[in-house]
Amino acid sequence: MQDAVIFNPHIADGPDAHQEQGNGVETSPLEALDAKARREFNKLQKRLRRQVGNAIVDYGMIREGDRVMVCLSGGKDSYTLLEILRNLQRNAPVSFSLVAVNLDQKQPGFPEHVLPEYLESIGVEYYILERDTYSVVKEKTPEGKTTCALCSRLRRGSLYGFAEEIGATKVALGHHREDILETLFLNMFYGGSLKAMPPKLLSDDGKNIVIRPLAYCREADIAEFARLMDFPIIPCNLCGSQPNMQRQVVKEMLSEWERKHPGRIETMFKAVTNVAPSQLADRELFDFEGLESKQVRMRERRIDALELSHNR
Repeated sequence: MQDAVIFNPHIADGPDAHQEQGNGVETSPLEALDAKARREFNKLQKRLRRQVGNAIVDYGMIREGDRVMVCLSGGKDSYTLLEILRNLQRNAPVSFSLVAVNLDQKQPGFPEHVLPEYLESIGVEYYILERDTYSVVKEKTPEGKTTCALCSRLRRGSLYGFAEEIGATKVALGHHREDILETLFLNMFYGGSLKAMPPKLLSDDGKNIVIRPLAYCREADIAEFARLMDFPIIPCNLCGSQPNMQRQVVKEMLSEWERKHPGRIETMFKAVTNVAPSQLADRELFDFEGLESKQVRMRERRIDALELSHNR
């Protein structure tokens, strides 16, 4: 492929290779931990594994023989996703393979060497897909407007199409619990719709199944795990530095709620998984027009049950 750089390790690293190698840095935050802090890290890692494992099982995300394409941006979330999936892969009841794919959007100053060096150090098959979406986004986005929506569409289109090319059966994204809730409120506040990010999604064209294995994970846990693992984080200079982004406003709102009312985020996420269509107002989702007919049927069944009881 002319626009993709591929690395496919001929000899896979052993199960503990990453723990021994780290990311090529001689001294890491993990090595500096004392015994107590090490135990806390182990608890954190086990919690993330458990939550990812539960999400995979609950939503049937990964099946026998799946080739899972992990979209790796260079941020804390996608690094954590790849690492936890690698951990689970060793003891999973089904056999699946992983391939990491980074979309090089040709942002000025993007450190092209970081991800290849990291992925080769841990022995993961990967592709670097080169698409100049940066120029398109800058050209098409009016001055003062945020670039996220267009950038996201172009990125998804490139990655989804590439997943087909390499035979990936699942596309794994690094969205976590807070991402899902932020999207819920963004759609309510600015889009007039009640929808978020589902943990598992069939793309509109039916060609790709997208999974979000970090759906149950807290962003704070992911951030701490990424810090201790000393992942080589690559900041997004295209969207991360934009002022007054609607998502950032919602993020701050949710953080403030959580500070004032601990546990609220968890409760809100539970609500996303516990929907009562009859208690909302979507006429396509629930048959409000047919309630009278349902009432008649229920009354008839009640009368039949009473007559049967009386005859006995």
